[in-house]
Amino acid sequence: MVKVLIIDDSPLIRRLLSEILSQASDIEVVGCAEDPYQAREMIKLLNPDVLTLDVEMPKMDGISFLRNLMRLRPMPVVMISTLTQQGSPITLEALELGAVDFIAKPTVNVKQQMSQYAYVVQQKVRVAAGARVRSFKKVSTVSELLPSNAQFLLNKIIAIGASTGGTEAIKEVLIKMPTNCPAIVITQHIPPVFSTSFAQRMDRTCAINVKEAQHGDKLTAGWAYIAPGGLHLYKKKRGKFILRA
Repeated sequence: MVKVLIIDDSPLIRRLLSEILSQASDIEVVGCAEDPYQAREMIKLLNPDVLTLDVEMPKMDGISFLRNLMRLRPMPVVMISTLTQQGSPITLEALELGAVDFIAKPTVNVKQQMSQYAYVVQQKVRVAAGARVRSFKKVSTVSELLPSNAQFLLNKIIAIGASTGGTEAIKEVLIKMPTNCPAIVITQHIPPVFSTSFAQRMDRTCAINVKEAQHGDKLTAGWAYIAPGGLHLYKKKRGKFILRA
């Protein structure tokens, strides 16, 4: 059984999510908390496997709570909020902090689609339960990322794969990369609209150039290419690698 703790200040949403999750034979709702402070005590008492977390709550917002949680007691979290729409900065921040996945709160039109909505929520909780969530150890130097004789890598390619919650790890890697690093290709399990905003944010933050991967991109040293799904490499004349995103 996957034990779930629901954290939301709305009694209606707590009741709805409880009903949705309780319909699944392999999921057990062990409790509901109306704010992060209550949730903190219930986590200690109930030891849930997964949290569902709202963003806008009294006493402490969900992002602040998530940041503290991932630092002190990392565990799988699915964000469920009106603010977690595809492409929203709040969603991207939650994923960078370590949230496994997200889904918007049910809307007034969800009644006609409740069955599908319930299935999606249950699936996201199941997937989150299998995630390996732990405190992220920041690296401090480029030498920890690249071997001392890294010069030989400059005619190579670095390939990175990450799931939805891997944005923070990717950021820590890219920030430490020197401008003369090999070309980097990154495939990540996030919606396409997120890969655009994430690449733009990384480009502003990192010394290297970062862009969303596009079909036909010629891989260049000092650049990182982020794709929201799978990507393929193929060689053109003179040994140049081209992306097929």
